[in-house]
Amino acid sequence: MSTLSIRIPDSLHESLKRVSREDSISINQFVAAAVAEKVTALETETYIKARAARGSKSRFSEILEKVPDLKTEEEST
Repeated sequence: MSTLSIRIPDSLHESLKRVSREDSISINQFVAAAVAEKVTALETETYIKARAARGSKSRFSEILEKVPDLKTEEEST
């Protein structure tokens, strides 16, 4: 485990104490979860952009192209 000291505005610290107390967790647990959530969101965005940049068709797209384009009953009438 690492130790991290941060400076935050007093108002944010008060909100942090209140919210963590309402969730019955420590401030450390709350901050760790919040950081994990943000890091995951950013890494997911990076992953999706990297996949999109590959430019090649996915296996799913290749299979989907093999499915015949059939009309529904509503389109047939």
